[in-house]
Amino acid sequence: MRNDDFNYSDEKFADIQMLRYRLNGFENLTLQQKSYIYCLSQATLYGRDITFDQQGRYNLCIRKVLEVMTEEYQGSRNQSDFKGLETYLKRVWFSNGIYHHYGCEKFVADFTEDFFREELMKIDEGKLPLRKGESKEDLLEELVKVIFDTDFMPKRVNQADGVDIVETSACNFYEGVNQQEVEHFYGNMKDADDQEPPSYGLNSKLVKCNGQLSEIVWKEDGMYGEAIRKIISWLQRALKYAENEEQKVVVELLIKYYRTGDLRDFDKYSIKWVNQHEGLVDFVNGFIEVYGDPLGLKGTWEGIVEYKDLVATKRTQTISENAQWFEDHSPVDPRFRKSKVKGVTANVICAAMLGGDEYPSTAIGINLPNADWIRAEHGSKSVTIGNLTEAYNKAMKGNGFREEFVIDDATRQLIDKYGDYTDDLHTDLHECLGHGSGQLLAGTDPDALKAYGNTNEEARADLFGLYYMADKKMVELGLLPDMEAYKSQYYTYMMNGALTQSMRIKLGNDIEEAHMRNRALIANWALDCDINRQENVVEIVEVKGKHYIRINDYARLRDIFAMQLAEIQRIKSEGDYERARQLVEKYAVKLDRKLHEEILNRYAKLNIAPYKGFINPWMKPVIGKDGEIEDVKVDYTETYEHQMRRYSEEYATLI
Repeated sequence: MRNDDFNYSDEKFADIQMLRYRLNGFENLTLQQKSYIYCLSQATLYGRDITFDQQGRYNLCIRKVLEVMTEEYQGSRNQSDFKGLETYLKRVWFSNGIYHHYGCEKFVADFTEDFFREELMKIDEGKLPLRKGESKEDLLEELVKVIFDTDFMPKRVNQADGVDIVETSACNFYEGVNQQEVEHFYGNMKDADDQEPPSYGLNSKLVKCNGQLSEIVWKEDGMYGEAIRKIISWLQRALKYAENEEQKVVVELLIKYYRTGDLRDFDKYSIKWVNQHEGLVDFVNGFIEVYGDPLGLKGTWEGIVEYKDLVATKRTQTISENAQWFEDHSPVDPRFRKSKVKGVTANVICAAMLGGDEYPSTAIGINLPNADWIRAEHGSKSVTIGNLTEAYNKAMKGNGFREEFVIDDATRQLIDKYGDYTDDLHTDLHECLGHGSGQLLAGTDPDALKAYGNTNEEARADLFGLYYMADKKMVELGLLPDMEAYKSQYYTYMMNGALTQSMRIKLGNDIEEAHMRNRALIANWALDCDINRQENVVEIVEVKGKHYIRINDYARLRDIFAMQLAEIQRIKSEGDYERARQLVEKYAVKLDRKLHEEILNRYAKLNIAPYKGFINPWMKPVIGKDGEIEDVKVDYTETYEHQMRRYSEEYATLI
């Protein structure tokens, strides 16, 4: 099947469009590599229930009830309540729970409470997830409150200024504790003299029982043990097919960590992982990113299996080979630069399987590990996920978006010519160098920025990429064809951050998600801070009743990005919480209602889903008479609903 014959787009529902991604070159991999990928993929899929439970304590129960209810329904499937129930379930599948994957607000049910009550009471008790001693009626009343009471646990992650963000967040990382108690609990663990501190709280739930705080650790014989044992089992099978001894050591260390739950074991695994480069196949599996925790401490489970795109990787290798040059020429205070950049590697990869918090909605680039001391001493690994950006780009062609929101034909032609390439390059710079750049001053707490840390970090990496996009070094290294190309990225970034990303936000709501806040912060701050306050470097203008971004001086806009990068790095390096709070609250949270309404109305006319997600390929092993894998076939025909129901049946561990 040629790429141009591949059907990337699939069904739409609510505000979501499902896409497919192709495993380019998978058929040319060796049997050993295919088998390794298959086993790692199984380990990835078995983490699904963990993510659901982490995103909210009622998610698994609601998912199960809705799946049974929609299967057992005997009425007209065109009836409005049933259609609303069906869409609600698809959204629950997509977001790993009842909260929007970006906005974090609880979904509003598009079906009536009476309908829900009537249909649930028809279901046989043996098919419902009843706890010991719980009746169907008890379950019904509990779920009615969770689903229909808009004031009950309304947000998964609440980062509103001036409230207790732990008590007002519905994520399932804390129970019976408040923000101050959490901060004191983990603050007391830290030793200022420890040069290699673990990521305290990363793999546990913090609870209060009889007035005492304690952690319930996520490990083989602890919380989520049923799922973790399945993950371990498939990691053990993967060992047989590892491409080299280094890969085996990495897998064995991950298994050890899952068994002990010791965060220092996680650091040992992370160090080996970041230094493991040989072989085509790699993976991420575990409690990693902390965006789902309002305090940025707890890691949501995620998984991805990948293999290198050797041709496209030449681009990222060029970047990583010049990492020291980029660090030395950064516009930040020299005190905050690394004198010696260590272990920076970057690859363009093909995703082979997505799981947990990386599925169905996923990142297009990853830079790990997150611990600052590991980055400083051992480096980091970065990936740009080429086959996912390929799918996004194919799905966006000809949808009318640029015609509607880009100010003029000349700018559209610029973006048409350079846009796909500069988007990929900015992702490369963000992941490969941006996250790995800079250093904390001695004694600075890595968690000092608290709820604003994630937004500050994403802004830092984005600004690093934006600043260097316009450097002549990009042309010298062959990463850009000429010094006009960067303007495409500057325009689309400003347009997105200041205007078009708001099409993902309901009218009247604030910006919540860290990456969206980061983009709004950079764009709105740039609009507000012309260097001499009179240059009109970049502005929002009205043309025939519609608002657009207009950039009058691209070179001076780079100077603004340089100033922003220097300040954002200072904030991180010094742990300046108050300045981080001021910038985010001023530029990154609130939307101008009138302008927001305009963007929503213009976008609605295009009939484009603002969010995209992916259906995984279905890997099917061919098993020989001796029980060994003889081949792994890839099926791209599975529907979204079939995949979700199959996963709920085959990979259910916690319900």
